Amino acid sequence: MTQRNDTDRDGRRTSVLVADDHPMWLDAVVRDLDDAGYDVVGTATDGEAAVRRSLATRPDVLVLDLNMPGLRGQEVCARLAAAGLGTRVLILTASGEQQDVLDAIKAGATGYLLKSTGRTEFLSAVRATAEGRASFTPGLAGLVLGEYRRLASRSERHPEPDAAPVPELTAREVEVLRLVATGMSYKDIAAELTISHRTVQNHVQNTLTKLQLHNRVQLVRYAIDQGLDGPA
Repeated sequence: MTQRNDTDRDGRRTSVLVADDHPMWLDAVVRDLDDAGYDVVGTATDGEAAVRRSLATRPDVLVLDLNMPGLRGQEVCARLAAAGLGTRVLILTASGEQQDVLDAIKAGATGYLLKSTGRTEFLSAVRATAEGRASFTPGLAGLVLGEYRRLASRSERHPEPDAAPVPELTAREVEVLRLVATGMSYKDIAAELTISHRTVQNHVQNTLTKLQLHNRVQLVRYAIDQGLDGPA
């Protein structure tokens, strides 16, 4: 049976919290999510409220504007990541500035969309975020990957002393990780390796757990740091 866009694999509705200080925009986003069948568990109009309500409701996804009163979006991401909440963050903002994008992803956001994004693309991004897959407005994904490659190159030239040992991954986990780093979808990876979509997800989740990472974006950065984004 085909999975509904607004439910997880156990049939539970995906819960979403929306944080934006613009009332009309906030209402429009909530309405789109409601119409699509998502469980909107609340709203927030400033950064502090976004943190408090996320901690209280533990949504699957927080749709977050960057520029709100109080804490900025990047600070909200950092606080939620530090709390180990498990909520994944989808930035939805008017700013396409390079530094804003990079700061948000480094702080723990899973995806980054501009407010010019259409309704269909937005709802698809919410689903992808709930599943731990990165979603970006076209052009921004390349920016993020380019920055990660730059950081990886710098790390090779100036390695950190006494780095913690890397957890051991299985050969199959490394194989999946290498394909994730190239930007392939789970469906395409499953076809490439002749395994099921669920098996790919399990390998990715096991790798995230071993590496103590929170989302696919961080996993891609790790793969690039390890030189796994090129040919085997």
